[in-house]
Amino acid sequence: MAKLTFRTDYCKGCGLCVDVCPKHVIALAPDKINKKGHHPAEAVDIEKCVGCAFCATMCPDTVIKVER
Repeated sequence: MAKLTFRTDYCKGCGLCVDVCPKHVIALAPDKINKKGHHPAEAVDIEKCVGCAFCATMCPDTVIKVER
């Protein structure tokens, strides 16, 4: 199982990582607001993560770090 780390204060909530995740591991947090005023991305089902790093590659602000 891979480990995902999010720098949530820098996330602008664009959702690109959510759309590209093949296992639907990532979602925008509906109950959290970061310092920029956006709903940040977070892992919701980390057990399904295969470590493909599509999310980190797609993120325009390098918010996501994937460790295998």
